[in-house]
Amino acid sequence: MARMVVSIKVMPDSIEVDLESLKQKVKEIISAEGGEVGKESLEPVAFGLKALILVFVINEDKGTDPIENKISELEEVSSAQVIDMRRAMG
Repeated sequence: MARMVVSIKVMPDSIEVDLESLKQKVKEIISAEGGEVGKESLEPVAFGLKALILVFVINEDKGTDPIENKISELEEVSSAQVIDMRRAMG
């Protein structure tokens, strides 16, 4: 079973969204789907809005669609999109 390293970009609805709280919710969703979050960062977008970028490892057979869908369903999320996916070596 191969493992993938996935980067997902989560766009909040507005600049008023508590990014720490959102990050915890997203990490819980990733963990519930069998993923392990390794790196997290914020990316400035425009006018004070910041996107949350999380890098995680997950088994290749699980896929990322369930994670993207569950994150997108969160009330304070505008969108969630996988921006990078690579097969882990070793």
